[in-house]
Amino acid sequence: MSYSNKPFEELDVLDNFLMNAIAMNQEVGEAFCRKVLSVLLQRKIGKVKVVAQYTLPAQNPRYRGIRMDVKVEEPESGDGTRLANVYDLEPHLQKNLHLPRHNRFYQAKMDSRYMKRGDDDFSRMPNLFVITILNFDPFGYDYMMYTFENRCTEVEGLKYEDGLKFIYFYTGGTKGGNGNIKTMLQYLHHSTADNAMDDTTKELHGYVSRVKTAPEIKEEYMRFEEFLAYERKEAAQEAAQDTRIQSILELLEDYGEIPESLKEELQCADSDTLRRYHKLAAKADSIEAFTEMLCSHKASQT
Repeated sequence: MSYSNKPFEELDVLDNFLMNAIAMNQEVGEAFCRKVLSVLLQRKIGKVKVVAQYTLPAQNPRYRGIRMDVKVEEPESGDGTRLANVYDLEPHLQKNLHLPRHNRFYQAKMDSRYMKRGDDDFSRMPNLFVITILNFDPFGYDYMMYTFENRCTEVEGLKYEDGLKFIYFYTGGTKGGNGNIKTMLQYLHHSTADNAMDDTTKELHGYVSRVKTAPEIKEEYMRFEEFLAYERKEAAQEAAQDTRIQSILELLEDYGEIPESLKEELQCADSDTLRRYHKLAAKADSIEAFTEMLCSHKASQT
């Protein structure tokens, strides 16, 4: 996923923040998700529960967790204790991801939450639809939707009932789908009154307008922008430090193998210290000489 730098008033549903703001709205969130899914999947979606910006933390700190945009749970008829379908509804504006493997990772993390310790009836797992909405063509065939399911390579027509589908919607596609899907995608991409061209998108535009006129949502977006700016600044500083560390290592690597302890020390140093270390590395004619310079420098600082 990626985030827009647009002014709040110009946000479209395809922008991550607005998608979440609508989905989290107690008055319109469930109706919004139900209507979007009903059109995109071309079938009636029943009562749903919406969880926006649902976070799945990593089980081990060495590995990354995931944050979905909107998770929609659809229970089976009856008391609603058993889920029939789970939908991960995610807009994507970032082109530099390997989407199939990215979504494979998401799917594995999501599936793990629907089986408790000791459960052995895997047939009770809900169907999972990983739905990605993009403003670029992920596969280059100009289709407005690409649907992927597991199948048997050897036996044509043999169904593999694992309940998993990956669906990619391209807002600019001209092939496949139908007029209703095309109208929906055009509205999600550019969410103006002029693009609300049928009853469903007009109703969606009413939801969008209601959320956009809420002052607390605009204030939240301002805080969100500040948070993103801080994250970008931190990322830029980390990238600059990594570059300086790499430069120091390149200056020293001609003199032999660099001790792991020295690499760890560089990783722990702040940006000002790394600048001084870089100057010392440029003067040194061996790793031992550089290490002695470091010791002298640290002694002078105490």
